[in-house]
Amino acid sequence: MASLKRKASAVWNGDGMTGKGALTTQSGVFKSQPYSFKTRFGSEDGKAGTNPEELVAAAHAACFSMALSFILKGQNFTADEINTEATVEMEQVDGQFAVKMISLDLKAKVPGIDNTKFQELATLAKKNCPISKALAAVTITLKAQLI
Repeated sequence: MASLKRKASAVWNGDGMTGKGALTTQSGVFKSQPYSFKTRFGSEDGKAGTNPEELVAAAHAACFSMALSFILKGQNFTADEINTEATVEMEQVDGQFAVKMISLDLKAKVPGIDNTKFQELATLAKKNCPISKALAAVTITLKAQLI
């Protein structure tokens, strides 16, 4: 397989506090999706627009889920469902914001697997998914549950 490249662009107008931006992705899933200080730090429900941390969480949840499905298949298991919620936690440190932790909360239905094997394979997926590797400077936790 050749090198894989995906693109997204961000346009920002104005200052950091009152300005506004728009995100567009190569796939078109986001087309001028708004983001701003308010959508990032003031709109907990996310209805006003997106933010970088939400997008990192979505990317991590998707990558981890897909990695786990491949690892399970390699061990002759097929999941009926893999449901991963990723939470990105950001804190202010010395006046600057920093991502401090990403929590992966996994609930999966995998016929025929025991919990010990499931935990082992979920941990392997967390370690080896490309987004986990890219975010290695951040603490990543995993809570994995068979349903």
